[in-house]
Amino acid sequence: MTIIRTPEPAEATGAWAELYAGDQESLGYVPSHTRAMATNPEAQHAFEALVGALVPSLGLRLYELVTLAAAGAIGSQACRLAHGRKSRTVFDDTQLERIARDYRTAGLTELEVAAMEVAERLSGNSSAMTEADSLRLRELGLTDRQIVDVVLAAAARNYYSRALHALAVDPDVPPDLPESLRDALVAGL
Repeated sequence: MTIIRTPEPAEATGAWAELYAGDQESLGYVPSHTRAMATNPEAQHAFEALVGALVPSLGLRLYELVTLAAAGAIGSQACRLAHGRKSRTVFDDTQLERIARDYRTAGLTELEVAAMEVAERLSGNSSAMTEADSLRLRELGLTDRQIVDVVLAAAARNYYSRALHALAVDPDVPPDLPESLRDALVAGL
């Protein structure tokens, strides 16, 4: 349990209330990660702006795949669960469960698998990466901007997930996430 003190949604004011209201409207509740990160609303808005700058070039599908791979590689239950829920807008539950269990055999494109592999490598030992990692993405059709955005998406997930780990923020289980999908998303983390 995090030591960060946060107001209850009914007691939040100012920037806290604004951040809480967005999640209340879209999710029906305020997750623990929003509560903790709302402590610095400027940083939260900057993170959201970064994500907003990445999704248009990658598309939501590739962004979510990279995010799931990075979160899985660093063992972030909070981000795997949250983005498992978000990924349901671009994948059906059966395919998403297959992706969560083993994306290499989930019927994804070669490009999608390669981007997820880059996210995992970056999240594990980024100093061991070489230009071959990026060249593979170019060979599969990504532009330089998209290659940069794949890397930024994975690095951004590392930033956010590691901050949640360091603050001991408990992961939320989205109430609308089927049990089999939830189990697949957190298996082995």
